[in-house]
Amino acid sequence: MSILPVSLEKQEQLAARMTALGVREADLEESFVRSGGHGGQNVNKVATCVMLLHRPTQLRVKCQTTRQQGMNRLLARRMLLDKIEARQTGFVTEKRDAAEKIRRQKMRRSRRSKAKMLANKAHQATKKGLRKRVTGD
Repeated sequence: MSILPVSLEKQEQLAARMTALGVREADLEESFVRSGGHGGQNVNKVATCVMLLHRPTQLRVKCQTTRQQGMNRLLARRMLLDKIEARQTGFVTEKRDAAEKIRRQKMRRSRRSKAKMLANKAHQATKKGLRKRVTGD
């Protein structure tokens, strides 16, 4: 793990978290592929994308966040540990929960529910219209 281009402190934190979750380095199958998207010639020529497979749980992670392979290796391990931890504890992470909430908010409404919502809005508008001050002319 000394190949990772991060401080010794971060490497120790990662190692401690791996031992706490019972993940061994030997259980990980690591492969490198070419990234896509932003990064120019670097991502087209260098295999900076890291794919990790945890053999006992068959969890797979792919990380191409940065243009550096070493940094992606660290980030992929963190992502894998997050997945393993979520599976062991049975809790959905706050990040995934927030993403799911945004997805639900952006989802298109069905025609029926949209018509119902608009009808409720019109009803509210008429109720508010009836609350206007009565003027005695």
